[in-house]
Amino acid sequence: MSGFDVDLFVIGAGSGGVRAARIAASHGAKAMVAEEFRLGGTCVIRGCVPKKLYVYASRFADDFADAAGFGWTLPSPPVFDWSRLVAAKEKEITRLSGIYGQTLERAGVAIVRSRAEVVGPNRVRLTNDGREISAKTILVATGGAPALEPAIPGLEHAISSNEVFDLPDFPRRLLVVGGGYIAVEFASVFARLGAKVTQVMRADNVLRGFDDDMRAGVRDALAHAGVDFRFGVLPTAIEKTAGGLRVALSGGGEAVFDQVLVATGRRPHTRGLGLESAGVALDAAGAVKVDGYSRTNVPSIYAVGDVTNRINLTPVAIREGHAFADTVFGGKDIRVDHSNVPSAVFTTPELGTVGLTEAGARAKFDVVDIYSTGFRPMKATLSGSAERVAMKIVVDGQTDRVLGVHVLGHEAGEMAQLLGIAVKMGATKADFDATMAVHPTAAEELVTLRTRSARHEK
Repeated sequence: MSGFDVDLFVIGAGSGGVRAARIAASHGAKAMVAEEFRLGGTCVIRGCVPKKLYVYASRFADDFADAAGFGWTLPSPPVFDWSRLVAAKEKEITRLSGIYGQTLERAGVAIVRSRAEVVGPNRVRLTNDGREISAKTILVATGGAPALEPAIPGLEHAISSNEVFDLPDFPRRLLVVGGGYIAVEFASVFARLGAKVTQVMRADNVLRGFDDDMRAGVRDALAHAGVDFRFGVLPTAIEKTAGGLRVALSGGGEAVFDQVLVATGRRPHTRGLGLESAGVALDAAGAVKVDGYSRTNVPSIYAVGDVTNRINLTPVAIREGHAFADTVFGGKDIRVDHSNVPSAVFTTPELGTVGLTEAGARAKFDVVDIYSTGFRPMKATLSGSAERVAMKIVVDGQTDRVLGVHVLGHEAGEMAQLLGIAVKMGATKADFDATMAVHPTAAEELVTLRTRSARHEK
């Protein structure tokens, strides 16, 4: 480590940065992490973890309604206390943030509670005291931040996904702006918790980039839960009044809401980090440009996670951070494979997906076979709910290889994790067919689908 204060300086103690620092330290590197907010990053503090906790809370409404069909009698109506949920969430993320700190300390990683800025290829400055630290290698792992768009009068009265978890009062009237996974997840959560939710977006459907049949299924399920969709509509102005937030909408008309949640996307968190002055190349969106080893055009500076805008998922950031540390400090040669990454959208019902959509497969392959099904799950037969499950398997019609699998229904995220293994290994439809079913489950349909529902040839 001759000539440097540390071997590795990590900016950002989120999932990717923490994993990189810990693994680097296990290889003998002297590592330091700077974090200006709370240890754990977006996922732990104001992303995946609190979101999933709120999803669980929202699903009890359906559980209470379903219970009657199975012989239960419950007090009517059940009473929901928003403040208790917020307090319980805060207790849990505080616990998890503490575990992140303990993990770093046990690994011998120094933690600095300060914003850090890059001032050169091998130097960073801590903004809390102005101290400069030299590092042989710098890793940028600052993640992303909500983008409040479009820029309209009164936008300062809106909130982002950062603030929605800690609202002092439950929003009985909520406007959600956007159609991506963050927007639909919160629309689903708040509708089931009892809010009157209106969702507006520029597009003509939710979840651009996902399989079209699954998009339609999510839209219809949320509409059935009470979400009022307005497609091709955006807010044009927000005015704070005594009765709430008066929102003018494109195409005419206005409405009053208690909160306006803008969930139109996220941007890499690179502003003010000094990366340009150090010569680090950024793309048009402000993301750090990196190669397959997460290395920037400046040899001593690397970046992982959402700040690179590759695949903005927590497990991807963790894998990138681990691979970086193993390669740079562990003497290994590891590139992260970003293909066939499973993911889930935690609406109710859930959407679990891995691999190509039907449209994506048709654009790349000469012959595409589709196997699909839709059915009422067993639980709904007694509960009387309108719940449905949809499944689709996308297959290369020439090689029989499974190109993608998409599931909309209960625990679809859990299915996607296991399906990800099969798709990553290159499983064929014949492999699925040869697998014995687990009965009675919804997932058994994935190995009992024998009739092709569609074939597309170029």
